[in-house]
Amino acid sequence: MYWIILILTFGFSWYIGWKLKRKFREYSEVPLTQGLSGKEVAEKMLRDNGIYDVKVVSVEGTLTDHYNPVDKTVNLSPDVYYGRNIAAAAVAAHECGHAVQHAQAYAWLGLRTALVPLQNISAQLMNAIFMILFFGSLFIHGLFPLALPIIIGCYFIFTLFAFITLPVEINASKRALAWLYHSGITSNQQQAMAADALKWAARTYVVAALSSLAMLLYYLMLFLGRRD
Repeated sequence: MYWIILILTFGFSWYIGWKLKRKFREYSEVPLTQGLSGKEVAEKMLRDNGIYDVKVVSVEGTLTDHYNPVDKTVNLSPDVYYGRNIAAAAVAAHECGHAVQHAQAYAWLGLRTALVPLQNISAQLMNAIFMILFFGSLFIHGLFPLALPIIIGCYFIFTLFAFITLPVEINASKRALAWLYHSGITSNQQQAMAADALKWAARTYVVAALSSLAMLLYYLMLFLGRRD
């Protein structure tokens, strides 16, 4: 069952990731009617929503775009920051959607932000546990049953965080698409392209949430089976 979950997770993740990159390559070749860069789109969306304390900056990497509520920055990858196309506009507006959520105290974003420290601790704890299990099992038998409750607890945090992320991402896309259309940044045809790009981006979060849930249920069944 463990290997089946891993294979299915890898397969779905690979397909969604491949499709996402393909869509973004396709829409990166469609120039934006107004000719704005991703940076300019982001700054305009922030201004239109009365937000003046958020900076738009460029960060290294591909698809590394994100909003940081701690230092109030919209971080855009170079392709998005300098890009003057549909893909860049969609991503820039989506990340600004998170800034708007933050400014309006969107409850789901606040909850996800509050869980970030616990999520990071759980990830570090999981790494340590698997290292101990890998090396410790060479000398000590029976470590896995002791570690199983901790593993379940960590996966519970991962799963909770992943499912809370879903409404946050979906809502940010809705805000982005509504603003792109009503501000005249995109035409009807371009609006459909932007929606398609963000749809595939959202599916990566759906796969992550379902994968985390599957692993949680797997370890939970192991724990209950050992108790029986």
